[in-house]
Amino acid sequence: MAQVLEFKLPDLGEGLTEAEIVRWLVAVGDVVAVDQPVVEVETAKAMVEVPCPYGGVVTARYGEEGTELPVGAPLITVAVGSPDSVGPAGEPAAEAQGSGNVLVGYGTQAPARRRRRVRTQLTVANGTAPAPAPAPEPAAPVPPAPQGPVPVISPLVRKLARDNGVDLHTLRGTGPDGLILRADVEAALRVEATAPPAATTPVAHPEGIRIPLKGVRGAVAEKLSRSRREIPEATCWVDADATELLRARAAMNAAGAPKISLVALLARICAAALARFPELNSYVDTEAREVVQLPGVHLGFAAQTERGLVVPVVRDAHTRDAESLTAEFARLTEVARAGRLTPAELTGGTFTLNNYGVFGVDGSTPIINHPEAAMLGVGRIVPKPWVHEGELAVRQVVQLSLTFDHRVCDGGTAGGFLRYVADCVEQPAVLLRTV
Repeated sequence: MAQVLEFKLPDLGEGLTEAEIVRWLVAVGDVVAVDQPVVEVETAKAMVEVPCPYGGVVTARYGEEGTELPVGAPLITVAVGSPDSVGPAGEPAAEAQGSGNVLVGYGTQAPARRRRRVRTQLTVANGTAPAPAPAPEPAAPVPPAPQGPVPVISPLVRKLARDNGVDLHTLRGTGPDGLILRADVEAALRVEATAPPAATTPVAHPEGIRIPLKGVRGAVAEKLSRSRREIPEATCWVDADATELLRARAAMNAAGAPKISLVALLARICAAALARFPELNSYVDTEAREVVQLPGVHLGFAAQTERGLVVPVVRDAHTRDAESLTAEFARLTEVARAGRLTPAELTGGTFTLNNYGVFGVDGSTPIINHPEAAMLGVGRIVPKPWVHEGELAVRQVVQLSLTFDHRVCDGGTAGGFLRYVADCVEQPAVLLRTV
């Protein structure tokens, strides 16, 4: 006889207490196998596919897409132990205790094979349907969408459109191959908000678009606000001649080896500078009233994605060469843009590198990524008049800025760090002499 088990939203780690349902991956009546993802949720850290530890038939789902659930709230119920509770291709269902795994990549023994969804009915050996097990009512059916494919990938874009009554079929995407982006939906909402009302229908002045401050955006807002409340920060900056650094990178990339990115070279410089000035690779333990200097460099870097600003972390950056750093920056950036960063890839940083030059700006005073002690900002590299070897010349100039926690060091240490970084940018051989 089938046993109905309830699967609750698991603890996703890193102190997260809630998650928002972005997309259901199964429907009531589907057969699921052990550790098959059943729902995609968004936490304050990342988008996560949640696998179910039970194998059997889905009998109920809890919460519509867009609903926010606390950890421990029911997600689905699964009927297990029935003679027909088998997966695709005759795979047997799990026993009642399930696998015990709750997150893809967190304790799962092997990657799950791609499975097609199968809809079935519970039956008993004589072929008659048993009485339904006591379970909550299944989710209401979703009305069919208009015919024709919609060029949109992000479930967040779909949710924004759905919440504001925007028909995606009426939009022309500005992304690659007509992909509909969040900016396209927001533009449509602005047009709708500012459109003149019909002459016979008096309306109030539009209030504007309200965007909930939650998920990634809410987490960023809270972290930056906490940084400003707790950290007495100061900023210093310097212009540097990056001509020789660009030449060194061009020479490295002409050698036929894997291409080296500019941010990887800057990361190498940061790691070397932190070895000389370890005060900036630290955090303040406010309860113990101690500055904790950290033994390794876990380098965060700011990455702009469709879901907002995120800061993936390159582990043990001080042990990596330029080629390894290039590969890891590329991997994390791709995963970030796909919205698939894990909590482990978004936490534990000890120092942040912020290359805002990609936005075409020269300088900034970045807010420290709490609880770190410092952040290096890098502006755009542009040709400017510069005195070189006693003569005026056009050189490739960049502005470097360092925002630091004044509790961990004074201006002399911060200035020494920034000057060393600038020297390495201007004369890359300095780095070779000191590592």
